[in-house]
Amino acid sequence: MLIQGILDDEGYITQVAKDAQTAVKIIAGETPDIVVLDIWLENSDMDGMELLKKLVKSHPGMPVIMISGHGNIETAVSAIQLGAYDFIEKPFNTDRLLVLIQRALEAGRLRRENQELRLRALGGPAELYGASPLIQMVRQSIERVAPTGSRVLITGSPGTGKDIVARMIHNRSKRADKNYVVLNCAILSPERIEMELFGAEGAAGRKQGVLEQASGGTLFLDEVADMPLETQAKIVRVLQDQYFTRLGGSELIDVDVRVIAATNQNLPELMERGKFRQDLYYRLNIVPIELPPLRERVGDIPLLAEKFMKQAALTANTPPRAFADDAVALMQSYDWPGNVRQLRNVIEWLLIMAEGEADEPITANMLPPDLKQKAAAMVHGQGVVELMSKPLREAREIFEREYILSQMNRFGGNISKTSGFIGMERSALHRKLKALGIQANEKEQDVG
Repeated sequence: MLIQGILDDEGYITQVAKDAQTAVKIIAGETPDIVVLDIWLENSDMDGMELLKKLVKSHPGMPVIMISGHGNIETAVSAIQLGAYDFIEKPFNTDRLLVLIQRALEAGRLRRENQELRLRALGGPAELYGASPLIQMVRQSIERVAPTGSRVLITGSPGTGKDIVARMIHNRSKRADKNYVVLNCAILSPERIEMELFGAEGAAGRKQGVLEQASGGTLFLDEVADMPLETQAKIVRVLQDQYFTRLGGSELIDVDVRVIAATNQNLPELMERGKFRQDLYYRLNIVPIELPPLRERVGDIPLLAEKFMKQAALTANTPPRAFADDAVALMQSYDWPGNVRQLRNVIEWLLIMAEGEADEPITANMLPPDLKQKAAAMVHGQGVVELMSKPLREAREIFEREYILSQMNRFGGNISKTSGFIGMERSALHRKLKALGIQANEKEQDVG
């Protein structure tokens, strides 16, 4: 089979069913990550659309891509209304098929993660954890903008918590008792995203889009930079007019929806390249909120690590473990390219894989090997060549300056905590900071 050969070449593990009956048996035995289903099935007791209905009912989280050599827009709409992830017509482009499969797999993974998070029931609404000045500023912005109903554009690197900020804004808004609907623009094909946004009408019935579902509440457009330009133009009109029509329909649908958008990309740069509409940017960017990467708030790492450890332990029904000072220091030396999400994953790994008894603290040598190596390389790589080329007195001064700056950064600029950790009196630390030319605002530094 052509599709099997293509997927095998890409490294996927595939199984082929010659008819609907065989497909049902295979899927019942082991649920696949994705199903590519032809509408026309030879020697079967049901066609592809009937099998789709059955699979959606028996395996609701499993993405199904429909394929047909005689497809049209009405067939595609019907398939998606029945629960298919997407529809592709033969003869298909191989690259498009592979992209569609990748997106469907990612959508399935995100759906499973969301289900897992709901099942964990860790208690309480989504919250930003941390006491650093940067996070406090983000919280202040959330508290100010949430009740206003203004649109918000959240920016920040992957894993910084943009989805949490969006949820916090909704929970603190006057729409908190209404629907909160999320649309991830990055995992949908250009053909699919408009159907998800606006809904559709056809012979198979009517499908509500997320704009209708969120009316009266909040619509969170995640990864908005990945929205196709044509769709961007339509969203601009919806934001301006507050109404639209479903695909295949003619009725004007009035909506009252607050839009919150998020992206990890540079939208002004994309606008210069013609990849993002300027008019949409200015309609979304009424109130901008930028989330800092974890490396810029390393003082929050101890609190975050403790919080994630408690959550992971609750999920696993095991006692949480404490962290030794050297483990915390090493975690604070690492740059965390995956940000808070990566830290959470590491903590869950430690709960499972770290040696020792539950009442023993986790030490630096128990951290994941790649994290230890990269953190050590970062520490050892700072100025080593420069130090080796200097006389002892100058090298000592360079080292002291870098060491104290690192510790000040680690403790969020708090002089009391820094002096306590490095074993130096507050007054002596003040003198050392002055001697090394390090500026410290005592009133700000000693907060919290």
